[in-house]
Amino acid sequence: MNKQTILITGSHGFVGRTLTNYLFSKKYNLLTPSHRELDLLDDKSVDQFFKKHKIDIVIHTALVGGSRTEERVENALDSNLRMFLNLVRNKKRFKKMIHCGSGAEFDKRFPIVQVTEEDFDERVPVDEYGFSKYLMSKYIEETEGIVCLRIFAVFGRGERYMYRFISNAICRNIFNLPITMRQDVYFDYFNVNDFARIVEHFILHDGKHKIYNIGSGKRINLKTITKIINEIADHTSEVIIAKKGLNNEYTCSNKRLVAEIPDFKFTTMEDSIKDLYQWYKNNKKSIKKELL
Repeated sequence: MNKQTILITGSHGFVGRTLTNYLFSKKYNLLTPSHRELDLLDDKSVDQFFKKHKIDIVIHTALVGGSRTEERVENALDSNLRMFLNLVRNKKRFKKMIHCGSGAEFDKRFPIVQVTEEDFDERVPVDEYGFSKYLMSKYIEETEGIVCLRIFAVFGRGERYMYRFISNAICRNIFNLPITMRQDVYFDYFNVNDFARIVEHFILHDGKHKIYNIGSGKRINLKTITKIINEIADHTSEVIIAKKGLNNEYTCSNKRLVAEIPDFKFTTMEDSIKDLYQWYKNNKKSIKKELL
């Protein structure tokens, strides 16, 4: 059986790098081009890349914006749409596209609570990142050969510990610093390695639907996460919350995904945090304390 050739965009980012490492171990032919090799904003560069390479599957993880530090990135709408459309313009040159969507498509100005795929389009996001992902999902709804995996709160090894809450909290604990948060909030966190396994399912199978919410289906608040960290750690960190009350919830229903992959088991938060804590502890020398 011939190996499938997979193009992973954004392969140097958190999710893209995890997928690259996971799928490499599964012996696929992987294309993980640098920006110099493939400029997704340049239609001619994208066209030439597809003419040069025979590609079976595109996994699109590249994005602009989306993180707390990039909430107001200029041209996020234009950049995200151009990258996406330059890829789908070449749809005749690949068999399938797996697109990474976002819970931000539901409009983060309001609480997003256990939303289903059918709840999509009740509101239109006003931020450029959320609006770009919203428009891509609208396109995917009307297009064959593309599946959207709508990510909610993913975490794990390789994320930016300076900003991402779970990694930041673990690192602060390791350095005997207090754990800080702007405000408590409920998320639907899941392990990035679980996402890699989900992606491989959609590499090997055609989904019954075009869009799937990707989350554990279990809400957890940041205060509970700090308790888990303190329970497994050598040092108990003080927890400082700047603002009382709860921020807008950000959770989803994953019933469609569970129906698609009924035997799939998410890694528990306790096991995921324990693994991540030990990983940071083993790599303490690489953590820059001044960035925490």
